[in-house]
Amino acid sequence: MGGGQQQLQQLSQELQAIDEEIESLESEVSDLNTEKNEIDEAVEAIETLETGSTVQVPLGGDAYLRAEVQDIDEIVVSLGANYAAEQEQSTAIETLRRKQDALDEEIASVRGQIEELEEESDEIEEQAMQAQQQMQQQQMQQMQQMQGEGGDGDDE
Repeated sequence: MGGGQQQLQQLSQELQAIDEEIESLESEVSDLNTEKNEIDEAVEAIETLETGSTVQVPLGGDAYLRAEVQDIDEIVVSLGANYAAEQEQSTAIETLRRKQDALDEEIASVRGQIEELEEESDEIEEQAMQAQQQMQQQQMQQMQQMQGEGGDGDDE
């Protein structure tokens, strides 16, 4: 009987670990979607702003400064790994779109991991249900044996 309890406890711990991992991956998907939305906003700004437009430039700490766009054709775009490059408007948009494509691939990959974990979780839940049913059957058999021993006592 102790082995069954131990198996159920182990399965429960595995389910909890999977749930935590799924939660972490869902948070990662949310962060990636936020990054994609920020890129959308940047592309929209690049496409709609003109030289001489006034913009709000973030300084950090929720502080902004009004500034005038001197040349919309000169845009500094992060390339990753702490590198950035000055690019023309159309090239900057292409670079940002490629970043979005990479994010889409990463999101799809993470969602695939989530699906795999959910399938694994379903399998473990099924194992736990089977183990619980076996334990209940064993308990019922033991109760029946105990009742039978206490009854007429002449089994042989």
